[in-house]
Amino acid sequence: MPRIDLDDLTDPQHAGHLRDYTHLRDVQLRTRREPAEGLFLAESAEVIRRALEQGYAPRSFLVSAHRYGELADVLPADVPAFVAPPQVVEALTGVDLHRGALGSFARPAPRTVEDLLAALPAGPARLVVLEDIADATNVGAIVRSVAAFGVDGFVVSPRCADPLYRRSVRVSMGTVLHLPWARATSWPADLDLLRAAGFTVAALALSDDSVALGDFPVPDRLAFLLGTEGDGLSRTALSAADVVVRIPMDPRVDSLNVAAAGAVALWETRRA
Repeated sequence: MPRIDLDDLTDPQHAGHLRDYTHLRDVQLRTRREPAEGLFLAESAEVIRRALEQGYAPRSFLVSAHRYGELADVLPADVPAFVAPPQVVEALTGVDLHRGALGSFARPAPRTVEDLLAALPAGPARLVVLEDIADATNVGAIVRSVAAFGVDGFVVSPRCADPLYRRSVRVSMGTVLHLPWARATSWPADLDLLRAAGFTVAALALSDDSVALGDFPVPDRLAFLLGTEGDGLSRTALSAADVVVRIPMDPRVDSLNVAAAGAVALWETRRA
């Protein structure tokens, strides 16, 4: 399908495609709709390119004229590409789209924790497990560290923010699109599946019996457990861990942002 210059949002022939981009400001609505409708959004030319490179099936694109020129070499000819001025994009989406490019893609089938474990290589491996992290920006930042430090995949708890939510994908710089991940269905019981697969579950938290990160003997198969922004890990998750690890820091500061803490822990435990 050729480029479609969009200046009329009432044209019924485009309504089905354009619905993918409506109400972007309503996070709760979008996080319900996108999994139910089998889609996710890639924001920015760089993330759209990465999604296409990884083989995700595009549904449509919504871009500014400038970004269309940047992407024209990779946009499939049989997928509608709506080109619209900023005021039309904002009227449709409800947000000021600074990056000037959105792509709607078919959401991959969800993985179980068992699926994820079966896909991992034998021998040494590392995972990150996120419990109830609500901020999509933090999820995206953690995923970016997972990719940067060679972690093999990640698990999110049932109430954790969606790693394929638009902001998470953008902050991860699209790295979430090539990482294996799964959403736990039984929490924290699914941690037992990791342990049965030979993983040591290490909770990153402050406690009297915690081990300083520099003194922690890194096992061959390690799963780092990170908790929510405000309260940290739940008591049930902490009790399900094999060991509690802390990051030593100035006593005047009691903690780091969860994404920063995760990056420090993954750097310190990286494989040579």
